[in-house]
Amino acid sequence: MISLPDAFKKFKSRMELNEREQQNASKRQKEVREHLDKAFQIDRSFLTGSYARWTKSKPLKDVDIFFVLGKDEDHYREKHPDKILTAFYDTLVDVYGSSAVKKQGRSVGVDFGVVVDTGHNTDYRVVSVDAVPAFAKGDDYEIPNNTTGKWMGTNPEIHAQKAVAAHQAYGNEWKGLVRMVKYWNQNSRHGEKPIKPSFLIEVMAMECLHGGWGGSHDREIQAFFATLRDRIHEDWPDPAGLGSPVSDRMDASMVQRAQAILDQANRDIAAAIHLARQGKNGDALKAWRAFFGPKFPLS
Repeated sequence: MISLPDAFKKFKSRMELNEREQQNASKRQKEVREHLDKAFQIDRSFLTGSYARWTKSKPLKDVDIFFVLGKDEDHYREKHPDKILTAFYDTLVDVYGSSAVKKQGRSVGVDFGVVVDTGHNTDYRVVSVDAVPAFAKGDDYEIPNNTTGKWMGTNPEIHAQKAVAAHQAYGNEWKGLVRMVKYWNQNSRHGEKPIKPSFLIEVMAMECLHGGWGGSHDREIQAFFATLRDRIHEDWPDPAGLGSPVSDRMDASMVQRAQAILDQANRDIAAAIHLARQGKNGDALKAWRAFFGPKFPLS
C-alpha cells in the first residue's frame, strides 16, 4: 500500500501537463485559429490562462486561447463587446455546430466531444477551449466583458509572472497545490463548482499561501481550505491591477453556498488527517480520494 506522502506526490504528478497533452493543446489552438483567420485579421494567438501558468487541473477543459486582433478589427472596440463575441460564435458554429459552441461572458467556448472516462482520463486530449478576442493596448490587452458591457483591461503575462513568484516563494510546491484544490473544486459531488471562476482559487493562493512550504501536503491543504472558508466573501482584485475583481462572479448566494461546502471540506480534511494519525493508512487514502476525486491514488 502506498504511503500518504507518496500518494500526494503521485497525485501531484498526475495533475501535471505532459508532452502529449501539450501537443494536443497546440494542435487545437492552430485548428481554431485557422478557422478564425478566415473571418478576422488576427495578428497572433497564444495559449494563456491557467494552462499557460501550469495551474490547470485535469481533465483539460476550457483551455484559454488569446486571439489578438489586428487594426482591421478596430471598429469592434467602439461597439458593445457582445458584437465581437457573437461574431466569433457565428464563425465557430459554422465549423463545429451550435451544440459544440457556447458564447460566454468574455470568450467563446468550443467543445470537441472528447469522452472523459470514470478516472477523468481523456487519452491526453483537450476537452474544450475558450477563444478570447483581444486587442493590444500598449503592453497590456483589452478583452470583452459582457457583464459590464465594456472592454476590460488584462495582462496574462503579469498573471504568469506572479504565479512564478508565488511558486518559488513556496518551495516550488505552489502550482501543484493549486492544481489539487482546483481539482477538488470540480468534484462532481458538489454539483456546480463552489468557487467561480477557478482562477479565484489561484488569486487567493497568491496571497494566502505564504511563509514557505511546510513540508506536508495534508497540513498545507488543511490550512489553505480554512482560509478559503474565512475569506471567500472578500473582494479579490485582478492581480494585474487592470480588470474587474476576479471575485465578481460570486454573488451573495454563491458565497453562502461556497462557505457551506468549504465547511464540509474542512470537516472532511480533519477526518482524513485523524485517520492517518490513528495509523489507518488505507482508510485515510480512501478519505482523500473521496475528497479530491479519482485522480488521487490508492496504490
